[in-house]
Amino acid sequence: MISKLKAIIIEDEQPAIDLLIHYLKEIDKIEIIGSYKDGFSGLKAINELEPELVFLDIQMPKLTGLELIELIDKMPLIIFTTAYDEFAIKAFEINAVDYLLKPYSKERLQNAIDKAFDKIKDKNTELIDYQKIKEYELSLKHEKIDRIVVKTGNKIKIIPADEIIYLDAEDDYVMIYTNEGRYLKQATMKFFENSLNQDKFFRIHRSYIVNIEQIKQIEPYEKDSHIAILKNNVKLKISKSGYKNIKEKLRF
Repeated sequence: MISKLKAIIIEDEQPAIDLLIHYLKEIDKIEIIGSYKDGFSGLKAINELEPELVFLDIQMPKLTGLELIELIDKMPLIIFTTAYDEFAIKAFEINAVDYLLKPYSKERLQNAIDKAFDKIKDKNTELIDYQKIKEYELSLKHEKIDRIVVKTGNKIKIIPADEIIYLDAEDDYVMIYTNEGRYLKQATMKFFENSLNQDKFFRIHRSYIVNIEQIKQIEPYEKDSHIAILKNNVKLKISKSGYKNIKEKLRF
């Protein structure tokens, strides 16, 4: 049985890091092997050091906690540290090992660590549906995603939503096309359909979501079907329901 968990802290505020380290010194179950103040360095540390537990803030510069999680090679146990209110936290209660709502006590931290050990003991470390959490977070703030973070080789690419031409379903992945290239993302079309700005991005087919500003023209194609011709001359099929809805959207 594991007696100690190797852990790292990813938190952009030094006082929060200092407090967590102070508490953990009095809890003889955790070995801190590093602390990091931004998502990029934290992600690199997770992939290189492979900690068993990560204390992860959500709102951070450069790369948020939720974006970071999508890019991890080998998923550790996650305990969120967050200043989110109780309503937002409801989304995490079911999915994460635990959350620490700032400011938290040493006793609350101990409880979270006990839950992490219970998960290891029960071998209950299934993957977490962070897309669902992300959608919940966006709905609370009445916002849509304005960027997509993808991993390409050893690099991280941040794609502004405005630069997306279209998205193409690839089984459990989505291929994102921009003028710079194409990028594969493990996500569902439903997630992007709900999370992208629906005034600008439109699902024209079960396999395609298109940036409306990238449509050059729409033409008939075979019997009772149509295609969208984009500004880069890519041709995409439009389903019957997609055609009906796009007519309403573009008012033609």
